[in-house]
Amino acid sequence: MTTSITHWADGRRLDGASDRWADVTNPATGQVSGRVALADEADAAAVIASTTRAAKAWGETSLAARTQVLFAFRELLNSRKGELAHLITAEHGKVHSDALGEIARGQEVVEFACGISHLLKGGHSDSASSGVDVHSKRSPLGVVGIISPFNFPAMVPMWFFPVAIAAGNAVVLKPSEKDPSAALWLAELWQEAGLPDGVFNVLQGDKVAVDALLESPDVAAISFVGSTPIAQYVYEQASRHGKRVQALGGAKNHMVVLPDADLDLAADAAVNAGYGSAGERCMAISVLVAVDPVADDLVARIAERTRTLLIGDGGTSATEAAGAGGETAREADMGPLVTRAHRDRVAGLIDSGEAAGAKVVVDGREVRARGAEDGFWLGPTLFDHVTPDMEIYREEIFGPVLSVVRVASYDEAVALVNANDYGNGTAIFTNDGGAARRFENDVEVGMIGVNVPIPVPVAYYSFGGWKRSLFGDTHAHGTEGVHFFTRAKVVTTRWINPAARPEGGLELGFPRNV
Repeated sequence: MTTSITHWADGRRLDGASDRWADVTNPATGQVSGRVALADEADAAAVIASTTRAAKAWGETSLAARTQVLFAFRELLNSRKGELAHLITAEHGKVHSDALGEIARGQEVVEFACGISHLLKGGHSDSASSGVDVHSKRSPLGVVGIISPFNFPAMVPMWFFPVAIAAGNAVVLKPSEKDPSAALWLAELWQEAGLPDGVFNVLQGDKVAVDALLESPDVAAISFVGSTPIAQYVYEQASRHGKRVQALGGAKNHMVVLPDADLDLAADAAVNAGYGSAGERCMAISVLVAVDPVADDLVARIAERTRTLLIGDGGTSATEAAGAGGETAREADMGPLVTRAHRDRVAGLIDSGEAAGAKVVVDGREVRARGAEDGFWLGPTLFDHVTPDMEIYREEIFGPVLSVVRVASYDEAVALVNANDYGNGTAIFTNDGGAARRFENDVEVGMIGVNVPIPVPVAYYSFGGWKRSLFGDTHAHGTEGVHFFTRAKVVTTRWINPAARPEGGLELGFPRNV
């Protein structure tokens, strides 16, 4: 039997008026596990209205009361994260340990938001002018919309909603229709933590739901993560309707390996960052830039490691696999891709790379996965001798495909990174501190790792890229996130002392501070 996955508003599940539904599949089996409601305009209006009704009272709730709810949510999330990880694995396909890691990184933002009282402190200047004081404060926006992608159904929403809610806003979350159940689970957890009904709502759906959020006069801001074409659309449409926007787009992350690097460390990092979560990460390493003369040795080490990976159902434990007659009691390293259509697209790009002349060192199309035959399987693929004119280099593949580009020098490596349209994340592997410091300054990318392949910042720093990886001026979480979800007010005050009343009179000139 399939599960009906609905909207959430006013503290309860809401079927909605639309008769449109979409199938949700288990990527490891290919079987339909549920059906998700696809909102129409009336459904979207109802969910947004619920959020709007709740926003004012929540914004006026004391910081002490808001942080108590945040702390309660954090404790519930920490104690029950296994449940959420199971939902993620069942609908996304990533292995259980990877799902737990996603939740842990999202929880860091919840913990950051627990300190919102300090982060919202304003400033005060006594006697800025004669008898005049000035102070600043930050106020919530009201209703904010979050549009999240399929690859991190828990972590990406948690980049935004803990800070938004802690700052006094009410939230509408529009999750991906590919893996929508995590959003409902989070809504129920918020309710258990004591969040008033309507402060966190879920709007399921497709473009109709997205456009409703972008166009609604009641939604003040939009946070988005997804592909670059959609990020640009979201930015343009939401901005046209007067909203503030942070729209995080696609990536083509490069990892530069200098000749002095520890090649075993670099090879481990390339495999982990290239194939983790089947490459369905905006921070995945998809291009390895090998600076002469290390390419032959490095490619051999990566290939050796890649061939040891076990591809299989991430929801099957090692014990279960052994009990079912599996060839090994080891848990899978990598699961399937999220949908059959996406699996076929990535396989087609592998075909394109081979046809263009890139050398297929490890071929993921030949994978023998531990799992159902109808799962959306594609194994790790390693290309060598890739050139920038090839489609596999230009396109964001979003799958387990690692391309090696060979260059002659550090300068050529940096030029390659900077010429790319994307500027999300990059890494350099070296034992030369001077080279690493120079790379930090030279490279035109928002997040940089030095001997760290996936440089996702901790929650008190911002997450976001440059160039076509970000539309808008503000990154996610950190103090930039706090500023995004609040507006500044500056108050200038003069209280009249009757004993020292200033001289009155008319003066139409611009006020001067004295």
